[in-house]
Amino acid sequence: MTEKHPNIQLIESFFTAYSNSDFEAMQQVMAIDVKWHIPGNHPYSGTKTGISQLMEYLEKLHEFGFKAEQIVMGVNDNYVIDCHRNWSTSGGSSVLNAMSCLLWKIEENRIVEVFNFPQEQNLVDDFFNRNSSIL
Repeated sequence: MTEKHPNIQLIESFFTAYSNSDFEAMQQVMAIDVKWHIPGNHPYSGTKTGISQLMEYLEKLHEFGFKAEQIVMGVNDNYVIDCHRNWSTSGGSSVLNAMSCLLWKIEENRIVEVFNFPQEQNLVDDFFNRNSSIL
């Protein structure tokens, strides 16, 4: 059995922290000036720059009860591509259950930038636009 690439281990550390709502552990794998690009036309879309903005966004996902199940990852020395199923568990007026891919840029064992590619952007927009006033 071969050892996992360190970038895969880094992303798995993020997902473990995310699944446990461990915001401190999530920050430990991020660069201070991390950028996370959220596409779409909803209240949470746009680029989150820096740990503070990113943590606010991830806390909001936590309030929506977001979960993620990894499907496949690819890796090289600078990037990880991760495809996963994500879904909401909140009891709002609508739920989200869709695939998404994230392209993670990694430098010096820290996540420096993330690009989000949802399966169906219109479903994501609809979910957040319908539910953002609930929280």
